[in-house]
Amino acid sequence: MDEVLHSVENGVSWITLNRPEAMNAVTWDQRERIIALLAEASADPDVRCVVVTATGRGFCAGADLRGAPGGGERVAGDVSRMIRLGAQRFISAVLDCEKPVIAAVNGTAAGIGAHLVFACDLVLAADSARFIEVFVRRGLVPDGGGAYLLPRLIGPQRAKELMFFGDAVPAAEALGMGLVNRVVPADELSKTAREWAERLAQGPTRALTLTKQLVNASLDVDRSVAFAAEATAQEINMTTRDAQEGVASFVERREARYEGR
Repeated sequence: MDEVLHSVENGVSWITLNRPEAMNAVTWDQRERIIALLAEASADPDVRCVVVTATGRGFCAGADLRGAPGGGERVAGDVSRMIRLGAQRFISAVLDCEKPVIAAVNGTAAGIGAHLVFACDLVLAADSARFIEVFVRRGLVPDGGGAYLLPRLIGPQRAKELMFFGDAVPAAEALGMGLVNRVVPADELSKTAREWAERLAQGPTRALTLTKQLVNASLDVDRSVAFAAEATAQEINMTTRDAQEGVASFVERREARYEGR
């Protein structure tokens, strides 16, 4: 059985975790496959949006490290290297993907599964979805970028509350916090994700890429750096066919037809 399902339809790369019997706890092999698919999406001009979702009742129950390479006696530096090259690289692949990434959360997202969601550009959640910062329940520090992502989404106090207590956050509450964009009935999740993804896939892809990069960097830089990056991004974007089409369509009073180039 393929543990990661993949297809490209109407300019959308669909990446689906497929270990429902394990609530889609992500293995080393799955992680590497998803990282590769995100890199392929960045490089493929025919892919203009990505959706990450899962089969079964759970979105992703966290990390399943069985089958990871290595073994033997652990020495100083092994854990930090594992986190750096594993969970952090996984989350960075989403943040750095050059196409918009939508999470379609069908069930529980815990640990690294929650951080996978929070790294995505847009989040759709089934009304049955839950989000759990499960690390504290295991006596662990959050990894996979959680302490970086959460304060930027909901502020430091709310982030600490979730991480200190490890309580499950239902989809409706997550919506109120700003962790998700929209909550929909479970049977409408796939349809809504498809509608959003195909709408993005018909948009000016390079402009969306540059916008994503600007927003992701905005909370890490001062105003002068952000403004300089914005000006440079617009300079780059104006060389694209889509930008020229957008301006032409405005002048000609017609709907723009973007090609993603």
